[in-house]
Amino acid sequence: MVTAIDSIPHITDYSEIARRPLETDHCALIVVDIQEKLLPPIFQREQLIRNSQLLIRLAGILKIPTIATTQYSKGLGKIVPEISSLLPSAEAIDKLQFSCFGSDVFCSMLERLPGNRNTVLLCGMETHICVMQTALSALREGYLVHVASDAVGSRAEWNWKVGLERMRAAGAVISSTEMIVYELLRASGSPAFKELLPFLKG
Repeated sequence: MVTAIDSIPHITDYSEIARRPLETDHCALIVVDIQEKLLPPIFQREQLIRNSQLLIRLAGILKIPTIATTQYSKGLGKIVPEISSLLPSAEAIDKLQFSCFGSDVFCSMLERLPGNRNTVLLCGMETHICVMQTALSALREGYLVHVASDAVGSRAEWNWKVGLERMRAAGAVISSTEMIVYELLRASGSPAFKELLPFLKG
């Protein structure tokens, strides 16, 4: 299987990853399991929804491919309307494995994305389960991983915190939604910035 590691140098110093600027042409956004029956007990769920919406809008404006998943949708429901209405495709990849990389359909779709997509941006839930296992799998496959810490969530704040700590220890960059947004926009005054500006003011 061809992996992203074929397209980036071997990295032993993970501070090097954090120093690398995000590049629009190298990114893919993964929206993990923001589902009807999973969302209600999530800690700071309103923040998760608001920031995930912002990342999806950013991806649409900058033409960053977006892949959305669900976990056992038969039992846990569809993606919530506030998110699904913004996605480029109404079809989410349904899975039983906690890591998105446990789904052959997901892996195939990610590998077929146009261009050199060696960086995944993660939002969704739960931080310490599906998001974390997806991040660890992505790192093993050679992807660079950036986690929007304020666009992921867990039922318990403690699990959210330790999930982020585990991902950071593994080599993921723990970021924030605005850090990702402004890093990819680069400068004010561009058409992309002006299009996203109303949502940045919210």
